Amino acid sequence: MSSPAATRQVPAGLLYALRVAIIAQAAALLVAASFAGQAVQSQPLAETHVMAGMVVHLVALVQLVLAVLVWRPGRGAGWPALASLALLIVGMAQHFTWEALGAHVPNGVLLFGLIAALLVWSWSPAAARRR
Repeated sequence: MSSPAATRQVPAGLLYALRVAIIAQAAALLVAASFAGQAVQSQPLAETHVMAGMVVHLVALVQLVLAVLVWRPGRGAGWPALASLALLIVGMAQHFTWEALGAHVPNGVLLFGLIAALLVWSWSPAAARRR
């Protein structure tokens, strides 16, 4: 027999909003990455890559707020809030390392790793469980 605390779940609306933000972040990262290689050869595409990066930052900020809401008042897992903060910080670092491909490319790979982990977690049954 399970305890009442074990059967309670994170508020569905908060979890759904976080899932939407995570999907939007993954889409924004894919769009930014799709322009990355082409940006090296074309100035207009470089500007498009930068604008896509700005969208990544905006979505990361929204995602961070939602992840903190799922964690603190929602009593959900805390690591997605830390991963969302890392996404925001690493995404911002991308702006400072745009000329240093030795840092810019690994940061981009890290962004994809973080968003992949968040995507898998957000759609798993563990995401809805309260801690």
